[in-house]
Amino acid sequence: MSRDLDWGIPVPVEGAEGKVLYVWFDAPIGYISNTKELLPDSWETWWKDPDTRLVHFIGKDNIVFHCIVFPAMLKAEGSYILPDNVPSNEFLNLEGDKISTSRNWAVWLHEYLIDFPGKQDVLRYVLTANAPETKDNDFTWKDFQARNNNELVAVYGNFVNRAMVLTQKYFDGKVPACGELTDYDKDTLKEFADVKAEVEKLLDVFKFRDAQKEAMNLARIGNKYLADTEPWKLAKTDMVRVGTILNIALQLVANLAIAFEPFLPFSSERLRQMLNMDNFDWAELGRSNLLPEGHQLNKPELLFEKIEDATIEAQVQKLLDTKKANEEANYKANPIRPNIEFDDFMKLDIRVGTILECQKVPKADKLLQFKIDDGLETRTIVSGIAKHYQPEELVGKQVCFIANLAPRKLKGIVSEGMILSAENNDGSLAVIMPGREVKPGSEVK
Repeated sequence: MSRDLDWGIPVPVEGAEGKVLYVWFDAPIGYISNTKELLPDSWETWWKDPDTRLVHFIGKDNIVFHCIVFPAMLKAEGSYILPDNVPSNEFLNLEGDKISTSRNWAVWLHEYLIDFPGKQDVLRYVLTANAPETKDNDFTWKDFQARNNNELVAVYGNFVNRAMVLTQKYFDGKVPACGELTDYDKDTLKEFADVKAEVEKLLDVFKFRDAQKEAMNLARIGNKYLADTEPWKLAKTDMVRVGTILNIALQLVANLAIAFEPFLPFSSERLRQMLNMDNFDWAELGRSNLLPEGHQLNKPELLFEKIEDATIEAQVQKLLDTKKANEEANYKANPIRPNIEFDDFMKLDIRVGTILECQKVPKADKLLQFKIDDGLETRTIVSGIAKHYQPEELVGKQVCFIANLAPRKLKGIVSEGMILSAENNDGSLAVIMPGREVKPGSEVK
């Protein structure tokens, strides 16, 4: 409950000088005081009423505080209820790195709403689908794009659009009559009849990811139903059957408007407007008569739209720019090595040589083989810079090298020296070159 610090709230106990209350001992009280500030007349209903179900949604690093410390404080006081459940998620990373607001490694909501206007529900959908309920997960912009394009657009939006456009085409946008049902029709209706119970069961145990999957399954059922029944082909011979098929499809669409309400409220509202559903009731979810025969639908519009590669690349680049800025702001060179005697330095013979030839060493990804004019003769040097330079861009350039290192074999090639390079903080190498051309063999002093 306490820490040995010189800042914070002092522990009001004799003999506890120099100790302060641990932040998680006093901070949870803020939840209570905030409720009291917002709801001065009814705050106790939230914290003291035995009929209230108190649920703490937290990250895994706060389990101890919400399951032991805070409940112990509430129980000790005596008049507060205890949490009924403490659902804890694992960590969600961003593009392979830990989310950090101090490093600006985050997706800021106000920026997202500017960059993706009208796409609040896309972010809600992806975060729910990728929720780290049982293990750490990673939010990536490519996955965000894929889930939007392959699921919201290609599955959910595609089914809604097909059902409504076909109704507009064949029945002037009015819900057609439902004729005699085939066994396949009955099986399809049966398949989504229990969606309400399934979604509620999963929501009640805080499995939001699976609950959203159940909602999306309605669209998958609808797409399969239209693909199998092919009403556009039957329109030439049997409009009664077409009406039945589209009636069932539209009932599925109406169910989608209800089932996705907890997950995609903005999209559900738009869909209800297209369906001309003034009112909806969660209790009706799973019914096959939500839209009566003859009900006039509004003009169909695309519920979701594809997100292009350029849009995603811009978001990725924004994060890369942030990482680069952080690295530059926090850059600090490696510590200086211990001092050496001047005579030790003088033992090194550092020269300038002109590169005559350069080629990659076979079966060695990192090595380049150089032929260098050192002012006396030519010498061979093997250097591990192949990942940083192409051979042709170095030919004719002058480089600094240590001329008096004992020769050694690298991949069967005798190397007669060491080319000097500077290593950047990102691991990249830059060959040391004189600022202007000098005679081959010139000494570096």
